[in-house]
Amino acid sequence: MTTILRNVRPYGEDAVDITWSDGVITEISPAGDPREDAAGAAVIDGHGAVVLPGLVDLHTHLREPGREDAETIASGSAAAALGGFTAVHAMANTTPVADTAGVVEMVWRRGVEAGYCDVHPVGAVTVGLQGERLAELGAMADSAARVRIFSDDGVCVSDPVLMRRALEYVKAFDGVIAQHAQDPRLTEGAQMNEGALSGVLGLRGWPAVAEESIIARDVLLAEHVGSRVHICHLSTSGSVDIVRWAKARGIDVSAEVTPHHLILTEDLARTYDPLFKVNPPLRRAEDVGAVRAGLADGTIDVVATDHAPHAREDKDCEWAAGAFGMLGLETALSVVIETMVLTGALDWRGVADRMSVRPAHIARLADQGRPLAVGEPATLVVVDPEATWQVDAARSPSRSANSPFAQRDMRGRVLHTVLRGRPTVIEGVLVSEGAGA
Repeated sequence: MTTILRNVRPYGEDAVDITWSDGVITEISPAGDPREDAAGAAVIDGHGAVVLPGLVDLHTHLREPGREDAETIASGSAAAALGGFTAVHAMANTTPVADTAGVVEMVWRRGVEAGYCDVHPVGAVTVGLQGERLAELGAMADSAARVRIFSDDGVCVSDPVLMRRALEYVKAFDGVIAQHAQDPRLTEGAQMNEGALSGVLGLRGWPAVAEESIIARDVLLAEHVGSRVHICHLSTSGSVDIVRWAKARGIDVSAEVTPHHLILTEDLARTYDPLFKVNPPLRRAEDVGAVRAGLADGTIDVVATDHAPHAREDKDCEWAAGAFGMLGLETALSVVIETMVLTGALDWRGVADRMSVRPAHIARLADQGRPLAVGEPATLVVVDPEATWQVDAARSPSRSANSPFAQRDMRGRVLHTVLRGRPTVIEGVLVSEGAGA
């Protein structure tokens, strides 16, 4: 089947038509070239919008198995497709925990069955996320899921000896340990960012040093053993400085920032609405500025959603009882457009680098994050940067509604998402009949 995507602007540049067949780009020609379409070819109108390689998320919570009331692999990956993602990485803090080859293979296979995007399981670092002994890292790496990212996200691997052993172990198969940087002793009972505002609100503070001290320790451990470490949801100016220093030193460290840490601040805690309760907490405006600058200069490698769906009862309660986490898959690109593109901090090639190319490289995905070029996979997203849309939980395939942007007008609408030549979203509508391998 041949498909022609008409009138799109790769990386925001000159308009072209992109033709693909059997999932591979076969021709890129100036838009409107007077030539006959291939007989029987399907035609998709790009409306002069921007086309990028399909987005890759390194940090997604799909909740299955165990909390299908909040999200499933099918519902979460459908939301991902609507957000322009063609690959997501499902975190291991499920029930049961994804700490064996059997569980990660189940997650991977259900992603294939859903068919909206590639679902790559993240394996747990320790058995049951308990931080006591290493999980079956090698078995998960050798499984059909080919796990390359390992994380106890939600819990810090706080034991330095265990962290060292994990970093040493994954070198054998070019894996990476993704650390949830949170010193547990410094954050016992913490509810929001530590500072003057936490004192005013009477909420126990979450100090920046609890994140920064773990990052400092782990980049030095990675240097010591010659391994790769990835820092999850970096959120403070000090963390940016440490990662910048580590990269200048030649340490193999990468880091991510969430969309909500690029735009929201601790001031939202004044509402006492658990919708804005997240781990790590929303920080000061100065930290928001620092993480934006770090993303712009490449110190922070990727934007990762930390999509964290929760059942209504886990958020519809008082602040102290509320669960940590926010939705992010459908709104991530819009937040990046607002905070980074419209401000001039990143151009469209920069967006592709931080949301597709680098995350695919960190995860060692051979067929994602590829250039828009002849001979490459037709895996892409088309976004209208001028369009606005409103976040409406009733129209989302996600089973949860805990978006911090509910009812907010967002800039930049995903028109089409294509996975290896197969559209999963057309004109902003999920192609449900196209799901499945």
